[in-house]
Amino acid sequence: MNYNQREVSGGVPVKMWTQGVPVEAEAQQQLDNAARLPIVFSHIAAMPDVHYGIGATVGSVIPTFKAIIPAAVGVDIGCGMIACKTSLNARDLPDSLAALRSEIEKAVPHGMSPKQFRGKGSNRDKGSWETPPDEADAAWAQLVDEFEAICIDYPRLKNTNNHRHIGTLGGGNHFVEICLDEADGVWIMLHSGSRGVGNAMGTHFIELAKKDAELHQRNLPDKDLAYFEEGAQYFADYVRGVGWAQKFARLNREVMMQRVIGALRKVIAKPFETHLEAVNCHHNYVAKETHFGQEVFITRKGAVSAKKGELGIIPGSMGAKSFIVRGKGNVDSFMSCSHGAGRSMSRTKAKKLFTVADQIEATKGVECRKDADVIDEIPMAYKDIDAVMAAQKDLVEVVYTLKQVVCVKG
Repeated sequence: MNYNQREVSGGVPVKMWTQGVPVEAEAQQQLDNAARLPIVFSHIAAMPDVHYGIGATVGSVIPTFKAIIPAAVGVDIGCGMIACKTSLNARDLPDSLAALRSEIEKAVPHGMSPKQFRGKGSNRDKGSWETPPDEADAAWAQLVDEFEAICIDYPRLKNTNNHRHIGTLGGGNHFVEICLDEADGVWIMLHSGSRGVGNAMGTHFIELAKKDAELHQRNLPDKDLAYFEEGAQYFADYVRGVGWAQKFARLNREVMMQRVIGALRKVIAKPFETHLEAVNCHHNYVAKETHFGQEVFITRKGAVSAKKGELGIIPGSMGAKSFIVRGKGNVDSFMSCSHGAGRSMSRTKAKKLFTVADQIEATKGVECRKDADVIDEIPMAYKDIDAVMAAQKDLVEVVYTLKQVVCVKG
């Protein structure tokens, strides 16, 4: 047994894959609060990257019976990773990795302009398309009909970045990377979710869940854990909306992958193949699954599905290793694993504690931004990825170990 079981008074147990990894008290309290909900089934699983989050704990797997907690899914619905192996080798990369990074930055909108600098009436920022390319149009065509149907009931979603955000990165911890595996094989890997429209959808339904909880006077341990039960007014609408946003997120990553591959072809003259081994996985989402003989909703907030034989991605921080893994199908974890290293401190604390010089030293050998605006993503603001991987050795096996050489962040 590679987990510690935490008994919760008035609730289900919490099984924690955190041996050798620090967990702050605030995260433990959040887990205990969720464990006391009457809708939670069997137990909660905490991954080794677990840390305090808005609404619910990041790095948690919460099974619920005939109900869903919108804040446990969060507002970056469907956020996740995509990676593919190419036939290129390290020696095929250009001498100037700065030129490669620049080409990727041209191919994929990233970051976000402050609202006061956006065009009046357009709501456009630098992280969205002015004119979406063909790849984005093709993806949007798979989404638009259902989106318009959702907007009939929730018209406020219409006035969001939706079509213009598909195929775009965002900011924060979202990134595009060129990585090398142990044999110097070249990989493309990126991290993003459902962007502006997913954020608006998540925020709206979290508000509705809180109002619904007030109406029914539920004695919640935390107001952020308000939930919709099957048959309730907004339950079916949320299931439809979150399903659509998760599809948007998956297609968003696919479009960016196409764009990054195109950027590589502009810089590298040698013909090459892609998608030799490809993975596209969510790590902020909800899905109906069967565990311990019971059909339940599994919410993974900062966790990845790790069914037996299933491939997943566990990225490290800027300058750290990342991993392509294969699930072991551990039933106690609800067949899940961590989604990354997990933060060890807040963004605010990281910016106070570290300097640009620290960032330059920590990302030595990586072509990336090295300025004050990305200090909150410095590797030291995250847990030790080796300790995280050791703590979940019964959840996944490592297939490839990757090290980034180029990193694009918003």
